[in-house]
Amino acid sequence: MISEASRHCRVELQALPSRIGQVRRIISALLRYWHLDPLIDHAALGVTELLTNVHRHAEPDKLCSVEIELLLDRLTVSVHDHDPRLPSVADAGPLETTGRGLALIAAVSESWGVLPKGEDGKVVWFTLPASVPVAAGPKCAADLVYGAAPGSPFPAVETLVEAGRAREPRTSAVAAGSAMTRSPVPG
Repeated sequence: MISEASRHCRVELQALPSRIGQVRRIISALLRYWHLDPLIDHAALGVTELLTNVHRHAEPDKLCSVEIELLLDRLTVSVHDHDPRLPSVADAGPLETTGRGLALIAAVSESWGVLPKGEDGKVVWFTLPASVPVAAGPKCAADLVYGAAPGSPFPAVETLVEAGRAREPRTSAVAAGSAMTRSPVPG
């Protein structure tokens, strides 16, 4: 049984190879802290594939946001980018080195999909079952990864706290660079 009804974390970034690795580490730290270690490999694989798609294909820019939300017994990972073109599962041949990302996500996730956002782009998401108890603590891996700003290995990432603010629709504009937003857990 999950001890809290909902947990949420959002990371805004440019989908560059170095940033993709950072997001993998953030998600891994977050899931470890929530005692969801069995989900780390699938969540990290899925977010890597989605961010790689943004890096390779998204236009007009590579700005995107990654959200990870634990709601009761379901972990949802989603990536919102500004490109309105919808992805599809490719039929990659046995010798091709690309084109299997969404097929991998379909294979390791419980469900996945695409939510068109019109001119604001799209959200590609996947879910994983989470039935392991979660300990109380930070609501976002930023508390673990970026806790000590001096000497942080990622000085370009700015941490913002949205304490006491109700969750807003996930369509806010993204400023240039990277930012991490922590949403409070209701309750």
